[in-house]
Formats: sequence, structure tokens, C-alpha cells
Amino acid sequence: MDAQAGMGLGVTIIWMVILFGIMYFLMIRPQKKEQKRLAAMLSAMEVGDSVVTTSGFYGVVIDMTEEDVIVEFGNNKNCRIPMRKQAIAEVEKAEEASA
Repeated sequence: MDAQAGMGLGVTIIWMVILFGIMYFLMIRPQKKEQKRLAAMLSAMEVGDSVVTTSGFYGVVIDMTEEDVIVEFGNNKNCRIPMRKQAIAEVEKAEEASA
């Protein structure tokens, strides 16, 4: 009886390891990839780039600091809003926007 119980425990541990591996490849790995892509995009952002915020507003970066950006929205030059870099969802380079 003890040999069968030990064998059942071994199979259970193997299944747990397999399930953790599947969870890693389906959930954790893609999330880390997306975080790296977003960090690279934000670090490559420059003044003059067109951006889309996480709330869906389109604007142009007019000033940057280490953690914040000032974005100008619309044609009104008085509509400048400071925000965190993490609030930016997409960046389009100035060269690509004019082409």
C-alpha cells in the first residue's frame, strides 16, 4: 500500500509542475513581454511625438521630465495637460506622422 501512495503523490507533484508550466507560458510570460514593450516605447518617446493616452485622447508631447510629460491636445495651444508617462498607451514618432 505504501508504494502505491508514494506513486500517487509523485504523479500529483508532476501534474502540479506541468500545470504551473502551462500557467507560466499562457499568463505570466506574455504579461512580462508586454511590460518590456511598453517600457521600451516610453523610453524611446521624444518631444514632438503623437501619443494616445489610456483614456483615448490624442495629443502631441511638448515637454518631458523623468516621470511626467506635458501633452498638448487639439488645435488649441492652451490645452496642455501634464500627466504620468504610464498614462500613455501608444506613441507614433514625429517622422512617421508627417510621412
